[in-house]
Amino acid sequence: MGRTSETPHKPHLPAGTGRQRAATESTDAQRERILQAAALLFAAQGYAHTTMAQIVRALGVTKPFVYYYFRDKQEIFETLSWRPTVDCFTSMDFADDDHRSARIKVTEGIERLIRATIAHHPCAVFPYREPQVYRPEYLAAQKKLACHFYDRLCALLEEGRRDGDFDFSETRITALAACSLPGFLYTWYHPDGRLAPDAMVAELSRLAWRVLGLRTR
Repeated sequence: MGRTSETPHKPHLPAGTGRQRAATESTDAQRERILQAAALLFAAQGYAHTTMAQIVRALGVTKPFVYYYFRDKQEIFETLSWRPTVDCFTSMDFADDDHRSARIKVTEGIERLIRATIAHHPCAVFPYREPQVYRPEYLAAQKKLACHFYDRLCALLEEGRRDGDFDFSETRITALAACSLPGFLYTWYHPDGRLAPDAMVAELSRLAWRVLGLRTR
């Protein structure tokens, strides 16, 4: 199913605010190269202890090369964080002509959310680890997407409760509690752990469904 037209306009974070003026296949590849190197450094030592000089050394390039594509390390950090933010907070969006039950949409959307969080590791956990880093403009855009996600989830939960598929009392609290499972992955998740990513997605999804009061059939 496609995504719904109800998805809000997603503001684009500043891209190519260095000297780059037009995106091409080649420049996109170079931007990705910078982002991948920076992600490893941010994950290993945090934002404050990562410098542009370290990113430059990891790439084996010059500083002007990096500044051609990014204004500063904050823009790199926000770009890395924005992708999982969008994927996670649009995971409860469905096509306007998708008439499946709320039960199916909620369980599928929660699985999408968890899968996106794991797929984007470690960048998906940056906002939880270092929320103080982001600009007010970034936080406003993030909040807009989060509100959209929870509005969609709560509406589906209430519809599912009316259908007899969910058993809970406080809609918003239930939604927040269920989504805290992937939210707190940053405190314990390791990609090389005992469970493979698909198995981890399945396990966390089942736990989240239990928090939502999903009734077995």
